[in-house]
Amino acid sequence: MDPLPALSPMPIPHPSFRALAFLALILLVSSSGVWAGYFSRIVIDPGHGGDDRGGRSGKVYEKHLALDTAMRLEHYLLAKGYQVTMTRKSDTFISLAKRAAIGNRFKSAIFVSLHYNYTWRRSVSGLETYYYSKAGKPLAEAIQEGMLKRVGGRDRGVKFGRYYVLRASRNPAVLVEGGFVSNSRERSRMKTGAYRDAIARGIADGIIKYRFQR
Repeated sequence: MDPLPALSPMPIPHPSFRALAFLALILLVSSSGVWAGYFSRIVIDPGHGGDDRGGRSGKVYEKHLALDTAMRLEHYLLAKGYQVTMTRKSDTFISLAKRAAIGNRFKSAIFVSLHYNYTWRRSVSGLETYYYSKAGKPLAEAIQEGMLKRVGGRDRGVKFGRYYVLRASRNPAVLVEGGFVSNSRERSRMKTGAYRDAIARGIADGIIKYRFQR
């Protein structure tokens, strides 16, 4: 039997500079966890709690409104199949550092801090959403839009804010203000489950929109 002819090695094509650059970008974005719209977990942070009542008017406390809204939001997101972590699930005080640390346990997550606003100027009203990092801005925009579609009211916009939980977050993070406890008309709406439910659904709408945007 004649010996098999020697096989020449298959030439390996050299990747182009463009292909290498694209691969490097994918690895960089994947390792940093900031791929636009991608997350594997949602961390919900109901503001205040325990001795920290937050804004208040009479017996209407921000800490109760925030927790109730957060529980509703958790329910809707779990029903959609999302992984959810709450920084608190009862009327307890959690430090700002611990809240941020809970969010930072997860590499691919988003952090949503829920609040209701307060000011001494009783006529001020409306919804607003804050972000600190560039990665958080698209999430803030989607949530603000979602809330406005569900509840209407004055659009106070998406704003840059230096809140601790936003600055300390290593993931896209936002702080949501669902209206003013200090405004009598908005406070009357907040006291109804229907309003808090609409805020929760609006936030959920925004999160889902952010998840699938490109």
